[in-house]
Amino acid sequence: MFSAVLGGICCVVPNGIMAFRLFASSQKMGGANPATFFIWEFVKIALTLALLFLTARLYHDLNWLALLCGFIVALKSYIILLFRH
Repeated sequence: MFSAVLGGICCVVPNGIMAFRLFASSQKMGGANPATFFIWEFVKIALTLALLFLTARLYHDLNWLALLCGFIVALKSYIILLFRH
């Protein structure tokens, strides 16, 4: 159970940071530009991989199947939200 939560956290935290930074850059004078998006997309991928690596190293009772399932559910949760209404 906790492995699935960690998988979700490894997905949600980098996406949240990227969304916050893109929103902040869009509020500046001149708005957001494509370079900002690509830089933060790279940072998001790097942070996701770093969190997955740290999770594997620090949590010794890790269930890989649960971690991957939690990660995939968090990735695809926007589809669930689309069909909610």
